[in-house]
Amino acid sequence: MALPLFLLSPALALLVGIVAYPIGRAVWLSFHRLEILQPDLTRFVGLEHYQALLQDPVIRIALQNSVVWVVGVVVFQFLGGLVGAIILNRRFPGRAVVRGLALIPWATPSVLVALMWTWMLDGNYGLLNDLLVKAGILSRFQPWLAQPWSALPAVILADVWQGIPFFAVMLLAALQAIPEDLFEAAKIDGASAWRVFCHVTLPLLLPTILITTMLRMIWTANYMDLIMIMTGGGPGYSSLTVPLHAYYTAYKRLDFGYGATIAIVQVVILAAAIVLYLRQLRANEGMVQ
Repeated sequence: MALPLFLLSPALALLVGIVAYPIGRAVWLSFHRLEILQPDLTRFVGLEHYQALLQDPVIRIALQNSVVWVVGVVVFQFLGGLVGAIILNRRFPGRAVVRGLALIPWATPSVLVALMWTWMLDGNYGLLNDLLVKAGILSRFQPWLAQPWSALPAVILADVWQGIPFFAVMLLAALQAIPEDLFEAAKIDGASAWRVFCHVTLPLLLPTILITTMLRMIWTANYMDLIMIMTGGGPGYSSLTVPLHAYYTAYKRLDFGYGATIAIVQVVILAAAIVLYLRQLRANEGMVQ
């Protein structure tokens, strides 16, 4: 018994240091008012931060934006990745090169992606505005990142572009693992391409879809780099998400207790959403089988 524990001790220490301690520290902070400049004045406040959270109008806006952000990003990344995986799974000249180039958005650092899309969406000289005006779709340039109705969709567009290769690569690997005999048998039975996709391809892709979508939901819910650089959560609160609100509360207002409370509530909501998501997908998987 001692030897297994000894061999596992480095991993356990790493797990405690990276996961358990930060979570425990955040929970402790949520029940205390931390005074950075005068640590001796730090005091226990009980549920005061949680009560303030229920009365905070900004957190409601941030929650709504977070739902739109996560759903919009994950849905469009999945659809784009599925189409990309199907295309990359076909045989065509230069397929290996195209597969390599398709990974460029995913491999590009988030800061560069944010700066690139900020330039393309600029309201004065942005490439997107120029193309849309020349095509006759727009009559004048639009400040996409400076308008409340378009700021969040613009950031979603940038993140979708960056994240599609993740789904494409994962789904492509799953597609290549499907035996060709199944497709040939379905075609011999007279199944159309759509029926083959719905009754052969999609059910066999479901386990991969489950894990990739779940992981992407978790990453996207906690991801704030693009929003921070492109809009800063504005204009107003139109693109403010929960993690960005927690960050600004803790590191700009120096209210670490309330910032930790926001983060804890986000973790609870995200965990509940993941559990419901897994149950629903397992039920759907059982219906397919």
